[in-house]
Amino acid sequence: MNFRPSNRGSVLIIVLWVTFGLVSMALYFANSMAMELRAADNRTAGLAADQAIAGAARYVGSVLTAYATNGMVPNLSEYQAEAVPIGDALFWIIGRDNSLTPAHPDRVSFGLVDEAAKLNLNTASTNALNGLPRMTTDLTAAIMDWRSTNGSGASQINYAMQTPSYQCKQAPFETLDELRLVYGTSLNILAGDDVNRNGILDRNEKSDTGISQASPGLFEYVTIYSREPNLHSDGTLRTNVNTQAPLRALLQSRFGTARAAQILNRLGFRQTPGRNPAPPPTFRSLLQFYVRSGMTADEFAQISHDATVSTASYTRGRVNINTASATVLACLPGLDAGTAQQVINYRQQNPNNLGSIAWIVDALGASSAAIQTLQTGDYITTQSYQFTADIAAVGQYGRGYRRVKFVFDISQGTLQIVYRQDLSRLGWALGNDVRQTWVAKATL
Repeated sequence: MNFRPSNRGSVLIIVLWVTFGLVSMALYFANSMAMELRAADNRTAGLAADQAIAGAARYVGSVLTAYATNGMVPNLSEYQAEAVPIGDALFWIIGRDNSLTPAHPDRVSFGLVDEAAKLNLNTASTNALNGLPRMTTDLTAAIMDWRSTNGSGASQINYAMQTPSYQCKQAPFETLDELRLVYGTSLNILAGDDVNRNGILDRNEKSDTGISQASPGLFEYVTIYSREPNLHSDGTLRTNVNTQAPLRALLQSRFGTARAAQILNRLGFRQTPGRNPAPPPTFRSLLQFYVRSGMTADEFAQISHDATVSTASYTRGRVNINTASATVLACLPGLDAGTAQQVINYRQQNPNNLGSIAWIVDALGASSAAIQTLQTGDYITTQSYQFTADIAAVGQYGRGYRRVKFVFDISQGTLQIVYRQDLSRLGWALGNDVRQTWVAKATL
């Protein structure tokens, strides 16, 4: 049968359309398969990153068990914190550089974060909280009301006026996230311009101070976890320096009878003629005890881990002067920005002299007004028992980014994870250098 030329042209067009449709369907399904393959690859990378974070948490636990003994802060040379491989995945522990002038303010620092380097929300005084960046007197009052247990908080009416309304807690903070509920807080106050909370100003973050460094919020400087045990490893209480007999025994065991007698006499532990002994001295802090004792810094370091001024099982809220930032140090009683800078300068120049709180006397001078004020309360320490591990991980080819923050506590003698929060929602927090090194190159 013969077709006319016009019919043959119509058939050709139909065939071309059918061919075009089949090719389009083939391309569509091929692209769909490619997308499914990439999605499956990303899911696999995400699972690998999740497992890397779990492995990193166990690794941090082993580091703290091995090196964080007697309140010591593990040295970064004792563990790995950057691009640590676990299978095909890598993890990082996001840290902080608390030096006065960071060498690379635009690069993320890596390492564990000492919770005792911060002010404790449950114990800090009004004056201490007022010294923090972005803090206002009204917000300080609201924080005090929130944690107060006397039921007379002046800001309670503010919570009743919220939609929906809620009550002022009037109990200690249990997490830092509770700050979101405190009247007068905002994301800008809590996080500052460091939205992803990695300690630097990333390219997608805008400085609200006009400088190239991050200006963090309250989250950077406060904690609820800092506490130290007043117990020895066998469960017995440390020696209370306000009790003469146990103190005498401790001093004699370290320095001998003659030197112990000299120290006790200088402290005011001596008998007067007659029936009634002289009233024993009362020390409000180990710093006050040290200043009055006449001991050398080396001598005090030999007993500092065995001494206390408290009868409680734990002491809460001391600030570790070995690790605290200048911002936190300036909030301590008697200190300001100038003396905080002196403290940091000294500890950077004398890294081998930081075994006890005695070094702050050398840094500021025994007769300085700062030391006179600081010794009136139990404010400082060189020991830490709680650490944050802010762990970020990627899977194969730099995909599957995950980030989880852990808080570890060893104050009870055994390691515990007391807080865990997924921070993946805050976005990339490893900085541009890591992106270029481990992600961009991996996709080439």
